[in-house]
Amino acid sequence: MTREQLIGTIGKNGKRIQLRGTDLAAFDFSGLDLTGADLSFSNLGKANFRGAILRQANLSFANLSGADFTDADLYEANFNFSSLENVDLNGANVEGASFNFSGRSKYRPVDTTRSEPITLTNILQKPGWGTLIGAFLGALLVYGCNAIIYFSNLILKAEDPLMVGLYQFLIVQNMVDGATCFLLTWALSGWLSRQFKHIWQRHIVVSLAVTVSFFIINTALYWTIGQPYLRELADRPGGIEKTAAWYVYVLGDLLIANIFLYGLQQGRQLTRKLSEQEFQLLNMEKLKTRAELDALQAKINPHFLYNALNSIASLVHENPDKAEEMTLLLSKLFRYSTGRNGELFASLADELEMVRTYLQVEQVRFGNRLTFSVEISNPALNELQLPQFLLQPIVENAIKHGIAKRADLGRIDVRIYEKSDELHLCVHDNGPAFPDDMGGGYGLRSIQDKLKLLYGDDARVEFQNWPLKQVLISILMSKIRAVNLVSAPNA
Repeated sequence: MTREQLIGTIGKNGKRIQLRGTDLAAFDFSGLDLTGADLSFSNLGKANFRGAILRQANLSFANLSGADFTDADLYEANFNFSSLENVDLNGANVEGASFNFSGRSKYRPVDTTRSEPITLTNILQKPGWGTLIGAFLGALLVYGCNAIIYFSNLILKAEDPLMVGLYQFLIVQNMVDGATCFLLTWALSGWLSRQFKHIWQRHIVVSLAVTVSFFIINTALYWTIGQPYLRELADRPGGIEKTAAWYVYVLGDLLIANIFLYGLQQGRQLTRKLSEQEFQLLNMEKLKTRAELDALQAKINPHFLYNALNSIASLVHENPDKAEEMTLLLSKLFRYSTGRNGELFASLADELEMVRTYLQVEQVRFGNRLTFSVEISNPALNELQLPQFLLQPIVENAIKHGIAKRADLGRIDVRIYEKSDELHLCVHDNGPAFPDDMGGGYGLRSIQDKLKLLYGDDARVEFQNWPLKQVLISILMSKIRAVNLVSAPNA
C-alpha cells in the first residue's frame, strides 16, 4: 500500500481505517489523521508517525521497534503488548494512552530533562504562591458553607413569606449552578482532551459553555421559582436592595469550572505517571528473565562440560575416532550455546538441533545404553520462536535422573506436535518414575518461571507417569504468535 492509497482509504472510511495484521515497516504516516485506526498485530518497525494523529488508535500487539512518534497525538491510544524498543516519543501527547506490557528496554523517554510537572498537589505543597492559593481555596470553601448555613437559618427564622421564598430561590439557584459547573466540566473533559491539544483552548471552551449554561439555568429558575417573590418585593416601598452585576456571579462559576477542569486533567496525567512506573517494573522483569536464562546456562554448562571432557579423556586412547566425534559435537553444541547475542528466543528448529547434538554427545558417553528420537509432527512448527534452552534442561534431567539410573537400555523420545490449538513439547524417558512430590531442580524451576512470565496462564508444565513417563510443556499457539510479534525483532 502506498501513502496515496492510504489517504484515499482514510477518506472513504471516515478516518477509521482497518490495517490489522499488515506489514507496513518503514511506512510514512507523518501528519496523517489516524483517529480510531486499528493497527493491531501489524509490523510497523521504523515507521514514521511524526505529527500524526493517533487518538484512540489500537496498536496493541504491534511491532513498533524504531518507530518515530515525535510530536504525535497519542491520546488514549492502545499500545498494550507492543514492542517499543528504540521508539522516539519526544513531544508526543501520551495523555491517557495505555502502555501495559510494552517492552521498551531501549525506550527514549519524553524529554527526561523536563522539570517537575505543575499539579495542584505540588503547588499546595510549596511555600509562597502555594500557600496563598491554598488559603484562597480554603476561604472560598468555608465562605460557601457558611453562606448555606446563613440562608438556611434565615429561612427557618424569617416570618415574611416573601423573604422565605427569596432565600429558598437563592439557595436553589446557587446549588444548581454549582452542580452544573461540575457536571458540565466533567462531561466535556474527555471530549476536550480529544479535540484540543492545548490546555488553554480547553479552558476557553469550558468557560464559554459555563457562561451559556449560567444564562439558561438562571433564566429558567427565575421564571419558574423566583419571579413571584422578586416582583412583589420590588413593589414594596424601598424595593429590593441592589446587588452586584450579573457578570460578577458568572466569574464565580467560571472560577469553579476551571478548577474542576484542571483537577480532571491532572487526574489523567497521574494515570500516565503510573503507566511510566509500570514500564520500569516490566523492564525489571525482562532483565530478571535474562538474568535467569544466563544463570541457567551457567548452571548447566559446567556440569555437562565436566562429564563430556571426562568421556573424551577416556576415549582418547581406547577409541580416538569416537573421541574426535565427541569433541566436534561438543564444539557444535557450545557454538550454539555461546552465540545467543543476548537473545531470549530461537526457532524451534534451532532448539531441536541443539537437543539432537546434546543427545549425540551423551550417546557417545553412554554407548549402547542410550537411544533417542526427535520428532516434529508438522515441519511448519519449526519456524515458531520459543524461549532458548526450553527443552535442553528437561532432556538433561531425563539423562541424569532416568537413563543414568538404568543398567540396561535407556531411551529418550522428544516429540513436538500441535493439538487443540496448543503446542505440545514432550520429553519421554524409560527411567524410574517421577516421585509424587516432584518439584524439579533449578533448571526445571527456571523453565516454569520463564513460561509463567512470558505466557502467563496460557502455558503449563506437567510431570506424568501414566500412560508414559514424560515431561509435557503445553503453550497456547495464539499466545506464542502474540509474544513472537511483540518480541520481534529484538526480545
